[in-house]
Amino acid sequence: MAQNIEEKQMLEFLGIDSVERLFDDIPQQVKVDGLDLPCGLSELEVKRQLGQMLNRNVSVDDVPSFLGSGTYDVHIPSAVGAILGRSEFYSSYTPYQPETSQGMLQSMFEYQSMMSELTGMEAVNNSMYDWATALGEAVLMAARLKKGGQFLVPGMMSRSKRSVLDNYVNGADIRIVEIAHDEITGQLDLDDLRAKMTDDTIGAYVESPNMFGVFEEKLEQLREILADKIMVVGVNPLSLAIAKPPGEHGADMVIGDGQIFGNPMNYGGPHLGFFSCKKKHVRKMPGRIVGLTHDADGQQAYCMTLQTREQHIRREKATSNICSNEALTTLAAAVYMSLKGGKGLQELAVKLMEKASVLSQRLSGIEGVKAPYFEGYSFNEITVKLPTTASHVFDELAKRDIIGGKPLADVPGMESMMVFAVTDKTTDSDIEKLANVIASILGAGQ
Repeated sequence: MAQNIEEKQMLEFLGIDSVERLFDDIPQQVKVDGLDLPCGLSELEVKRQLGQMLNRNVSVDDVPSFLGSGTYDVHIPSAVGAILGRSEFYSSYTPYQPETSQGMLQSMFEYQSMMSELTGMEAVNNSMYDWATALGEAVLMAARLKKGGQFLVPGMMSRSKRSVLDNYVNGADIRIVEIAHDEITGQLDLDDLRAKMTDDTIGAYVESPNMFGVFEEKLEQLREILADKIMVVGVNPLSLAIAKPPGEHGADMVIGDGQIFGNPMNYGGPHLGFFSCKKKHVRKMPGRIVGLTHDADGQQAYCMTLQTREQHIRREKATSNICSNEALTTLAAAVYMSLKGGKGLQELAVKLMEKASVLSQRLSGIEGVKAPYFEGYSFNEITVKLPTTASHVFDELAKRDIIGGKPLADVPGMESMMVFAVTDKTTDSDIEKLANVIASILGAGQ
């Protein structure tokens, strides 16, 4: 077949004499014999085969789950999905542009308003990818607010969060220094924090509840120690329905993850990283903010008030290169919080604390188990010390159709620790089954 002009020019440019030379990297045996693939299946056969494969999975709808550590199996009212599924919201279009619809802008504004009330902060953005990216952005923002080269963080925090943080500060000339925890209360060791503070310290990050599920009870004291340095607090937002907002403790920024507000676990994503700060810091905040104003006719209107990513302003003025957002997950959070209301969120938060207390009491009755391990006040998660490795217990629980808590296997010296979480879906019978099975596992191993 005669070569067309374009094909001939392409081959000359590449320095080869035939199109077949483009496929020299394919093994000759494959070219001659072809791939040993089975015949194609009909649609019905494919569905049946996939169904058989999927039936091997075990989900939280099938068995009790006590996993948490940032992702929670919560009940989501049907109204959340019904509203999210509306065509004007459920779209691949990223509503980052100022001309986005008034309805979407209003939903963002309402989300910001509710999160502002919960956190006690004056400004909330729309939004970060997850808690980890919110933390990374918070440390970079702190460095824009306060000169220095050192930032303090808890030594006991999620390894995944720490990994993301390390990536964020890599190249930013910021050293991350770890602060120890109190072995009795599980809270941040403020004496160790004092000892590691220097003139070069930018600020400190603290989580409440922390990785162990324990509330930090000395946030005001931490504020005093930090003086004019930056204080960043990470929270489970549901806990703020019953706890004093970090903003009232003097926090400069409050971050966290809103997955617990109406967003399914989705195999770990997408999540909802929320980010809030004091109004005086808002110009240094990453992301964007929706505001309430009036149009040319004097009618109430919503608008994109602040966008600080590099696509919208001069690169040297940008505060973040995040080029997407979690608008659908913020909408889910706004709908969820609206459905629950302040009283509903408070009642749910109290219920989770009560369930965690019941779980703690039931597990503490098992020989060799210390529950909770730490004396500090817990929210919906408790850290338990087992007489054997937590990974072993987790595997044995899985064999008995229970998804256990998170083993702290990646934390040196805490191989026997497991963090159990409860949600509104956790029943008394789930707790009873868990305790009985753990007792059986430990009894068999002794």
